[in-house]
Amino acid sequence: MKNNNLPAWDLSDLYQSIKDPQIEKDLESYKKNALSLQKKYKGKMAKLSAEEFLSALKMLEKSALLSGKLGGFASLNMSTQMKNAEAMIFYQNISEKLTEYAKPTVFFSLELNKLPEAKIKEWLNNKKVAFYKPFISRVRKYKKHELSEAVEEVFLEKSVTSSEAWVRLYEETSSRLVYTLDGKKYNDAEMSKFLLDKNVDIRHKAGAELNRVAKENAPLFTLVYNMVMKDKAIEDDKRGFKKPVSARNMAENVKDEVVDTLAQTVRKNYKNIAYRFYKLKAKWLGVKKISYWDRNAPLPFSADITYSWDKAVKTVLSGYEKFSPDLKKIAEDFFKNNWIDVPPRDGKRNGAYCSGPTASKHPYLFLNFVGKQNDVLTLAHELGHGCHHQLRVKNGELNEYSRMTTEEVASVFAEMLVFQSLLKELKDDKAKLCLIASKVSDMINTAIRQIAFHFFETRAHDERKKGEVSEERLCQIWTEEMKDSLGDYVEVGDDAKYIWTQVGHFFFLPFYVYAYSFADCLVNSLYQVYQEGNVKDFSKKYLTLLSQTAIGDYEKILKPFDLNPNDPKFWNKGLKLISSYLDELERLDKKLSCQLISCKRNK
Repeated sequence: MKNNNLPAWDLSDLYQSIKDPQIEKDLESYKKNALSLQKKYKGKMAKLSAEEFLSALKMLEKSALLSGKLGGFASLNMSTQMKNAEAMIFYQNISEKLTEYAKPTVFFSLELNKLPEAKIKEWLNNKKVAFYKPFISRVRKYKKHELSEAVEEVFLEKSVTSSEAWVRLYEETSSRLVYTLDGKKYNDAEMSKFLLDKNVDIRHKAGAELNRVAKENAPLFTLVYNMVMKDKAIEDDKRGFKKPVSARNMAENVKDEVVDTLAQTVRKNYKNIAYRFYKLKAKWLGVKKISYWDRNAPLPFSADITYSWDKAVKTVLSGYEKFSPDLKKIAEDFFKNNWIDVPPRDGKRNGAYCSGPTASKHPYLFLNFVGKQNDVLTLAHELGHGCHHQLRVKNGELNEYSRMTTEEVASVFAEMLVFQSLLKELKDDKAKLCLIASKVSDMINTAIRQIAFHFFETRAHDERKKGEVSEERLCQIWTEEMKDSLGDYVEVGDDAKYIWTQVGHFFFLPFYVYAYSFADCLVNSLYQVYQEGNVKDFSKKYLTLLSQTAIGDYEKILKPFDLNPNDPKFWNKGLKLISSYLDELERLDKKLSCQLISCKRNK
C-alpha cells in the first residue's frame, strides 16, 4: 500500500520545531517555577492553610504541564525520526534538563507524607483542595516507600544515566536494525508485516531473519536487560518492595495477590484456550504442528482483504457510532485535526501508540498503517485510547496518571466494538470463521501471551538477584514459557529463542505486560454484561467509567456493572468469552470441514 496522502501529525500546537525559541522560554519557566515552589513552601508545609496549600498545588500543576509539554514534544518528534541524530540529541537534552530542574520539587511529596492525617482532612474541607484528593491520596500511598530528600534527589538525578540511559541505548539500537529478505532491506515495522503474508515461505524466512538479527544483537541486549533489572532491584530494595512486581502493582493500585490470581488463572486456561486454538490452526494450515512464526498467519482459505485509509476510518467510526454516537463524536476530532501519524517510513519507530503529553490537552495517535484488516483493529484500539484521554481532560494535570490496567480498557473495548461490527456484516460462514479466528488469535496474544511474558519477566528478575543472567539462560527461560503457553501444536525452537530481545516493555517499563491481560479480561467481562442487556444506559455508564479510571478505585468504577476484580471468578468470566469464540470456531469448522479441505487442496 502506498503512503501517499496518509495523514501525518502536526506538532505545532506544542512547538513549531526543535528550534522554536518558546522551548527555551518554557524550560526557563519550568526551572524558575520549581525553585520558587521550593523557596516558598519547603519546610513550611505543616503550617500552611488550605488556601496556601492550594497555591502550592497550582504551582506544582504548572510544573507538570510544562514538563509534559516539553517532554512529550521531544518524544513524539523523536519517534518518527529515530535515525535523525539531531532529534535524538534534542530528546536526551530535554530529558536531562527536565530531570535537573525538577530536583527542587522533590521535597513536596516527602513533606506531604510526614503530615498527620488530621492536617490532610483539614485541607480537604476546602472544596478547591478537595478537587486534588486523587493526587494527594496517590502521593500518600507511597509514604512508607519514600526515602530521604537527599537520596530521592540522587535517584532522580541518576535516572538519566542509569535506567533511562540503558533504555535509550536499547531503543536507538533497535531503531537502526536492518533486516534482509530476498535481497531487499527492511526496517522492523516492514519486516513484521511479512509474518502476516499468506506465503508460508515468506513468513518463515521473515521469522528466521527476525531471530537472526535478534541473535546478532543479543549480547548487547542481554547486557542492557541485566542493567535494567539490576537498577530496578537496587531501587526496589531501598524502597522496601518485597517482589520485583510490587512497585508496578502499587502504581496500578492493585494488590500483589490480585495479580498473582490473574496470572495463575490465565495459566490454568492455557490448555482450554491457546492449546485448543492452535490445534485448530494446525489443521487449517494442513500441518501436525505450526511454526512459532505461523501463530498469526492468515488462513489459507481467507480472503486477502485490504483497506484504504478512508475505508478504515469509516469502518471504525461506524463501529463506534453503533455503540455510542457520543463516542463517535469524540473520535471524529482526531481525523478533523492533524493528531495522527499514519504511514510507516524509514526511521519511524515500529508499532502503534497513543500519547498525551499533557492531561488537559488532546493526545496524538501513532500508527504504521499498511491496509491490513489488523490495521483497522489497531486504529480502533489506539483511537480508543485517544477517546479515553479526551474523556479525562477535566481531571487536572496532577490527578491524572497512567494506570496501565485501566489504560488499556478503552482501547480493547473499542477494538471489540469494531470487531463485532465487522462480524455482523458478514453473511458467509467461511468469512466469519476467518474473522473470529483472527480475533481469537489477537485475544490469545493479549490475554495469554502477555501473561507468559509476565512469567518470563518474573523468573528473569528473580534470577537476577543472584547475579547476572546469561544470554543462554534468558533464551532458555523464554523458550520454556513460550512452550508452556502455546502447547503441543506450536513448534518453539531455536528459530525463535532470541525474540525476547524484541519485547520492548521488558526494557522500558518492567512488569507492564500483565496490564494487557488484566484489561482484556476486564473488557471481556464488561462486554458480556453489555450483551446481557441488564444494565440500563450501559454506554453512558461506560463513558463515565472511562472518565474516572485514573481517579477512582476499581471496586467503585465497576460497581454499576456488578463486576469485582478482587473475585477470582471475575477473571474466569473474562476468559470464558474467548472460550465461547472457540466453541463457535469448532462449530464452524465442523460445518465447513469439507469446504476447507477442498479449498486447501486447491491452494
